[in-house]
Amino acid sequence: MATMLGRGQCGGHLSLFFTIEDCSSDLLLQGSRGAGICIQDGVEAIARGEEGKGLLQVKFLGREYDGSLYQFVLEELVDIIPEVGKFDWELGIRMVLPSSQGFGMSASGAVASAIAFQRAIGIPHEECLRRSFMVAHIVERKRSSGLGDTTALSAGGVERRVAAGSPYSGSLLKIGPGKSEGWYSDAPILLCWRKKTGTHTSRYIDDIVWKRRISEAGKLAMEGVGAGDWESHRWTELIEASRFFASESGLDVDASRADFLGSVDDAIRNSIFSEELTPLLCMLGESVVIVPNNLQFGEGWIKHLSELLESSEISTFPSRISQVR
Repeated sequence: MATMLGRGQCGGHLSLFFTIEDCSSDLLLQGSRGAGICIQDGVEAIARGEEGKGLLQVKFLGREYDGSLYQFVLEELVDIIPEVGKFDWELGIRMVLPSSQGFGMSASGAVASAIAFQRAIGIPHEECLRRSFMVAHIVERKRSSGLGDTTALSAGGVERRVAAGSPYSGSLLKIGPGKSEGWYSDAPILLCWRKKTGTHTSRYIDDIVWKRRISEAGKLAMEGVGAGDWESHRWTELIEASRFFASESGLDVDASRADFLGSVDDAIRNSIFSEELTPLLCMLGESVVIVPNNLQFGEGWIKHLSELLESSEISTFPSRISQVR
């Protein structure tokens, strides 16, 4: 009996500010506008299939997570490509970062697994990639686990989303309705989070009051960032818009984020890099990304600051901005 093997990998996404646009009954039209950072580290998936009835077994490398996301992905793919359902699947998942902390691990896992299933049955690369983003977007919306992460990931780099919706759509996998663009920098960044489970995204995007506050703040943040060209000279503007959004939406004081942000800010001030770095909240987790104010600053600060934060029982992980697709 032939064994089908496929691998998929997708980095994470740090949403810095966003709107909530979910009024349409068409999931492909739902999503968000906003901006953020796509990172190299995320989820790797290995799919192993043998002739069967479409059953799925998910195995995680390291700690255990909820495997229901991957069942959703498989079911969506079977609806589009019935051949996928002719195999029983074993899916191995390696998550580099924790879930529910604002690192886009749900979207990353959905994209990576969709790629793995399709590559196992021989779907060509570009077709496979486009369909994976579309399927991941649909799954994210069905589960209320995300809005614009897949559209952001389809661009890569430091991204902005100027139109809400899935990055690809239809049987021909045409571009849109969601639109995003990105630019690349090799600047290092440092992810920080509390050593506990984060807050699920649905708590905010399904709540009427939070939806209004987030969307109003997101629209204001996008008034400047959404206009003009999108290149690395907009970095300082992105940092300022992110801090404005966190304050204007009230997300900075919810779920004790203010205390956590203050702890990270104190560590930066107590270091020798106090004038060179800025901590930004990752939406919608209880986490922070520390970024250099100048993209050419280098990476000498990473080890020093990681040690300071880890001594205060704050988890850290050095990462980099992903390439643009």
